[in-house]
Amino acid sequence: MEATESYVERLPVPGLAGVVRTVWIQRIGATPHVHRHLPTGGVEIQFPLGGRPRLLGPLTGPAIEVIPAHTTLVGVRFHPGTAPPLPAVLDDLVDQHLSLADLWGHTVDRLVEAMAQATTPERALLYLQAHLLNEFRAADGLDPLVGAAVQALMPWRPLTIDTVATQLALSASQLRRRCLQAVGTTPKVLQRTLRFQGFLALAQAGATPSGHRGLDGTAGLAIDAGYADQAHLSRECLRLTGLTPTQLLGTNLDRCGCEHDHAGSYAPFLARRR
Repeated sequence: MEATESYVERLPVPGLAGVVRTVWIQRIGATPHVHRHLPTGGVEIQFPLGGRPRLLGPLTGPAIEVIPAHTTLVGVRFHPGTAPPLPAVLDDLVDQHLSLADLWGHTVDRLVEAMAQATTPERALLYLQAHLLNEFRAADGLDPLVGAAVQALMPWRPLTIDTVATQLALSASQLRRRCLQAVGTTPKVLQRTLRFQGFLALAQAGATPSGHRGLDGTAGLAIDAGYADQAHLSRECLRLTGLTPTQLLGTNLDRCGCEHDHAGSYAPFLARRR
């Protein structure tokens, strides 16, 4: 990472706490920045100040982007199954980076005008969240069964997809269909993504492995997150990020390789573990 690039996460405004995982501000310095987007299970709105907002659809693998120098972005990352109101089901938007104007139409023009009045990135982020609050008030609501499925598929709970479907009084095919519509991926892919996010949460927090099976370091955290072993983690890490765990995290387990602080984003995973 170039020293001039910075990334700061924070919790959303209270009215969005149930649907937004984290909000963030990213500043790029004098050189372009190569950014690796990773699957989180949810969608993300990215707004380069002075530019046009984009929607990053649900990811099943890494998406590499070169952000121009002297760019400041604000963004909102949603929980799985809690995307903002969109004129399409989520499985049509998987692994896509789309102009938000193509999805929201003239509503985006009003948002861009409001954001242009912001004197700081912090104020711009507040404007963006205020706009989302209005959008969610006008929405029909979220699928409560998908929300329950997301919670059941979080790490630390080794449930099968069939077990989750049974608990929700759904067939496996019904759960799959509802997840594709509201999350964009199948329950199995979502479970894989959430498990990896759980591992990253442990690593970011500098968690001490539980010592299960007598393992420590990356191997111990892999077991704690629900992987069969370290090799299982390595395969999934390559699938989801294009990198090995060591390449992604660097030599230290208590931070990601780019030294970003993701405490706000990973807090829900750590809370569920406790």
